[in-house]
Amino acid sequence: MWIDTHCHLDASEFGGDSLAVAERAVQKQVSAIVIPAVHPSNFSAVAQLAQQRRDCFYALGIHPMYVPSAKEQDLQALRDTVANILEHPQENPRFVAIGEIGLDFFVPELSVSPLKEKQEFFYAEQLKIARDFDLPVLLHVRRSQDIILKYLRRIKVVGGIAHAFNGSEQQAQAFVDMGFKLGFGGAMTFTRALQIRRLAAQLPLEAIVLETDAPDISPSWLHPAANSPAELPQIGQVLAELRGLPVEQVARQTSANAHQVLPRMLSA
Repeated sequence: MWIDTHCHLDASEFGGDSLAVAERAVQKQVSAIVIPAVHPSNFSAVAQLAQQRRDCFYALGIHPMYVPSAKEQDLQALRDTVANILEHPQENPRFVAIGEIGLDFFVPELSVSPLKEKQEFFYAEQLKIARDFDLPVLLHVRRSQDIILKYLRRIKVVGGIAHAFNGSEQQAQAFVDMGFKLGFGGAMTFTRALQIRRLAAQLPLEAIVLETDAPDISPSWLHPAANSPAELPQIGQVLAELRGLPVEQVARQTSANAHQVLPRMLSA
């Protein structure tokens, strides 16, 4: 069985058919899907999706690409929402992490003042929420690995997942040393993605989790169509081929890695 550690199941691309999309993934042996929020406006949507299916879990956070429209009171709303969830665990068993949070310096306007500084402020404040509640984080890391790591050294969290990892081997090791797993998905299926494929083949399997980021980052056989969590087993097969391992071993280990880094999944 496979675990999709990052899937925007509430996205409009699924045409309001999210529950059926999840069911199709389960039929393909995907045993769990983690749905990260991107802004307070979809906190309730991801929570409701997760509550409707025992194979779905959710995280809450403010995505860096939504930071331009975010307000400081949104951070307090996130903190209050998390506090309420953790005070009533029986009513909210499917909450697993803070996310999706991080930094995006690929988009030109986000990489310069004042949005660069605003991104860093929201990232740091959300790390503090994760630290204060002892929760893992789902990190958006796009052309920002070193700055992401700088803040992780200052604000200690229990770990999490560096989603859609595309850094160096040295950066990968730095994340692993701080208790993080590295997310690999559709990008790994393109033969031209030499660095990602090399890392996927050579990093310890214990450091890797799988993801789709659906409806984004479609694998090579689907691109440019929208991605789906049902594609995860075939993505996992690519990882197995890159490493020369049985598919069953890759499924078992990457799922164990996801449970290790997102332990609330096991108690739901």
